Amino acid sequence: MKKLINYFKESYNELVYKVSWPTRKELSNSAVVVMFASLIIAALIFVIDLGFENIMRFIYERIF
Repeated sequence: MKKLINYFKESYNELVYKVSWPTRKELSNSAVVVMFASLIIAALIFVIDLGFENIMRFIYERIF
């Protein structure tokens, strides 16, 4: 039981004194960057998917 209590004390001390937490502004800026990157990647995948769809439609129309 003593080891468990010591573990929680050390974990708390590390979270409070050793971890550098981002500011609210840094966090919101990072969130905006992630949102735009996600939108760009989603758009890229959409375009690639449309391209593959058109290629497959062309192939299937020629075979059948």
